[in-house]
Amino acid sequence: MSALTVDPGPGHGQDWDDLVRIWEETDAPEGCKVEIIEGIVTVSPPPSKDHNTTAALLQRRLYTVIPEDWEIYQTLGVSVPGRAGLYIPDLVVLPRAVASGPGNRVPAEDVRLVVEITSPANANANHDRIGKAHGYAKAGVELFLLLDPWHTGRPTATLYGEPSDGTYRVLEAVEYGQTLTLPKPFKLDLDTGIFPVS
Repeated sequence: MSALTVDPGPGHGQDWDDLVRIWEETDAPEGCKVEIIEGIVTVSPPPSKDHNTTAALLQRRLYTVIPEDWEIYQTLGVSVPGRAGLYIPDLVVLPRAVASGPGNRVPAEDVRLVVEITSPANANANHDRIGKAHGYAKAGVELFLLLDPWHTGRPTATLYGEPSDGTYRVLEAVEYGQTLTLPKPFKLDLDTGIFPVS
């Protein structure tokens, strides 16, 4: 199932505040994910059971290695205004102090790791693989982990890092079943064989 695109209305040159207001006012069914991707407010259906299981398994492992004053969030908005984006990563890791207080989003530059898990819909998967990767890189997010059970051929896990000029370098890419290593400050050898394959 592909994401539903919500037309932001007349005046395609709307500024960031107008887009955020539309995002905040979008009435989507419970469990759906509402994001701004390249200036368009999108609504995606709730993730599958395998998708949720993948996020839960990874979250459990990340909690064993993150600093005591960091947290892992599943529904926190990450603002990427330079790419007209407001993403809701499947997991976002950052210092607790950054996510404390009112509101429902944080600046992308304060994030230490974002994780996106692709869904079978081509539009959703391509947003994760291309649009969001560029957005996170442009905003300077240190590490981006893409878990792609729908990758052509075989499910893959790709770790991106060293953002520069809106582009990431691939630090490591493995097929599910192999180990992927998250660098400092995580220092985690992740067995991707634990993740379900749909």
